[in-house]
Order: sequence, then C-alpha cells, then structure tokens
Amino acid sequence: MLSLVDLHKRFGDVVALDGAGFDARPGRIVGFLGPNGAGKTTAMRCVLGLVAPDSGEVLWNGSPPTLRHRLRFGYMPEERGLYPRMRIREQLVYFAALSGLSRAAAAVSADEWLQRLSLADRANSKLEELSHGNQQRVQLAASLVHGPELAILDEPFSGLDPLGVDSMAAILRELAAAGAGILFSSHQLDLVEDVCEDVVIIAAGRVVLSGTLDELRNGSGYRYLEVAVGGNEWSPDIRGIEAIVGVTGRRRYVITADTPVDQVMAQAIAAGDVTKFALEPPSLSDLFREAVAR
Repeated sequence: MLSLVDLHKRFGDVVALDGAGFDARPGRIVGFLGPNGAGKTTAMRCVLGLVAPDSGEVLWNGSPPTLRHRLRFGYMPEERGLYPRMRIREQLVYFAALSGLSRAAAAVSADEWLQRLSLADRANSKLEELSHGNQQRVQLAASLVHGPELAILDEPFSGLDPLGVDSMAAILRELAAAGAGILFSSHQLDLVEDVCEDVVIIAAGRVVLSGTLDELRNGSGYRYLEVAVGGNEWSPDIRGIEAIVGVTGRRRYVITADTPVDQVMAQAIAAGDVTKFALEPPSLSDLFREAVAR
C-alpha cells in the first residue's frame, strides 16, 4: 500500500504541499483530483523520489520506498517523457530494461504492449511521426511495460478519442484486478467517475476530501433534484431550495436532508402532469466543486 503522510513542500514562497496525506491500496483505482496548482504533480513526484518533501514521508507497505521498490513503480507524466526521434519498440525495450527486465523479457513485453495498444504496425516508427493520441498510447506502454506494482499516471486520458479512452479505462481496470495499485490524475471528472473506485481531492496543498466514491456521494448532506411538469422545467416553491443552472442550461435544485420532498412532489402534481422527478446524490463534479470551495 502507498501512504503519503503529512507531506510539506515549498518552492520559494510557493506552498506546493501543506500537510497532504492519503492512502492508495493495491487493487484499487484512485482518482487524484484538484484544481491547477493544487499540488497533485508535486505529490506524485514525491512518491517517485523526483522531489524530496521538506517534511512528512512517503511509505510503501509501511516503509520508505527504496530504489528497488521504485523500479516496480510506473510513471506516466503529463508532459511527454519519451525520445521523439527514437523508434517506438526500441524505447519500450529500453525503458523495460531500465526497470530491471532482461533484454529478452523486455522485448517480449514491448511486443505485447504494442499489440495490445494497436501500435504493432508502428513499432519501427519514430515517436515524432505519430499522432498525439498514439504518442499518448506509447507513453502509457512505457509506464507499464515492466509490469509495475504501482502505476502513477498524470492526465492519462489527455488527447485520446472515445475509443482510446475506452481502451485506456479497460487497461486500468485489468491492472487493478490483477492487484496493482493505480493512482491517476485528471481534469475529466466524468471519466474519473466512470473509472475510479476511490477519490482524493487536493486543494492548496491539502487533501480536502477522500474516500470511496460511493461513500462520498452517499455521505454528502446534499441531494440534487430535477422536476419537469408537462415536459417543461418546473420550479418548486419551498424555502431553502437553491436552483443551479449547469453549462448545458439544465436547471437542478440543491436540497438538504431535511427538505420536505413529499411537499415538492405534491406541488408538482398540483401543477400538472409530472413527467420527471429525479432525486440523486451529488456527482463527482458536484463533490469536487463543494470540496474545493470549502
């Protein structure tokens, strides 16, 4: 299990981490979320030993990770971390060997990942010759070619088309099912909600919300209500109900646990033919906005 314990890190006057801490368990997919500049990348680099925290510690199965442990980690940075003029298969073999695989085992694994990611026909192409989406696939392959026990992925879905997103999500689920820990960051919250099991939200260098997605959604003190009468949006006349309008123009109402939902339903029925009455826990986007606002 990966544990970040009370991490602090400053870069001059900038506080990147301010007591951040959370766990990422084996066999679980953790969505690591936060606004720009929240400290996500710094925390990831602390795990990998690329950045040394000013205080606090990173633990792997209860002890500080050694170089031998970190060779069993996989890292996919948001910035392209590959050689643009090096042939794809050649650099996958190279990265696998750097992580401890024999040359023969590295070659076998590279070929497997090229096949799995539909890149076998581009094995001898240079990276710079590929589209952005295919470069992203190569970057993923480079982070997983050595069979890591922990995969740390920074914006892995960036630049992928819908088929690429589905393929990436399936790979993450398979890795977790095989026992690997998966920690990935993304600003695409709909994708995170579909893929992840656990969520960690960081803001201003501190973890402001963490837990399983189901626990966080069901444990929220708010619910979101949509009502339509005669096929049109309808507004309840109940004190304390707040209307919010999303970017699509869809209106929802924020209600608390003590909101008299039966009264809302009675008002809607009295107004006409109720064609929609949906009461749902908050989405991941709702949880994110609420946590960061706090």
